[in-house]
Amino acid sequence: MRAGLLRHRITLQAPMHQPGEWGGADTTEWQDVTTVWAAVEPIAGREFFAAAQAQSEVTHRVRIRSRSGVRADMRVLFDGRVLTIDAVLSLDGGEMHLMCKEMN
Repeated sequence: MRAGLLRHRITLQAPMHQPGEWGGADTTEWQDVTTVWAAVEPIAGREFFAAAQAQSEVTHRVRIRSRSGVRADMRVLFDGRVLTIDAVLSLDGGEMHLMCKEMN
């Protein structure tokens, strides 16, 4: 992947589940894992999931260099927005695509 394509700075976050106090509901806090360069591309939801036959609305494709530890339960922070990761696709050539949905 050419470095010039990776012009956006994103932060990957992982959920940290905390048990509730006194038997209350568990809470989820988000912890920064890493900040990397990426290419963030808005897409039509049907572009990815029509072929995969899943029932989800994808709004962005985030392209990053391949790295271990990226999971679908993580999320992306980009330009003040939160993108939840629906799928992590590892491609040849050291590239990953994160298929994401923007949270409003």
